[in-house]
Amino acid sequence: MANHLNGRFDELDRQLISALQKNGRRPFREIADEFGVPTSTIRYRAQRLEESGILQIVGIANPLAIGFDRLALVGVRCTPGTARTVCARAAEFAETSYVVLTSGEYDAMIEVVCRDIEHFTEFIHDRLHSLPGIVATNTFFVLEVHKLAYGWGIPGSS
Repeated sequence: MANHLNGRFDELDRQLISALQKNGRRPFREIADEFGVPTSTIRYRAQRLEESGILQIVGIANPLAIGFDRLALVGVRCTPGTARTVCARAAEFAETSYVVLTSGEYDAMIEVVCRDIEHFTEFIHDRLHSLPGIVATNTFFVLEVHKLAYGWGIPGSS
């Protein structure tokens, strides 16, 4: 994920991120009034944070509740030195919603959302396993979702 701000953002950016994590549909005018700045400042800051890859405003839906039958976490073991490339390639698939480089037993963890078991089987065996560098995978099917949250705030915000 590109970050063109290189970690340089101020307290207003931190407050804006926190506010939008709590409610991404909140009008910029309300946020501006709360923070005592012009609406144009909030609009500009939000756009800058989005363009830099720091902030993404999306609606979060539970895949199992909207018709997808297979939600899984896939642990991936890679040939040494290939994990970053595997992650980059896996992130290109429409079925992947979360791709991270990890330490420990797996080199990467990938969240996969599929319509049904046939779709999942095709994805895993025909596409994911065909990526160079993958040595093995271990699938953990999600049976129930008890929490989907992304509002953890940001370090240093008041």
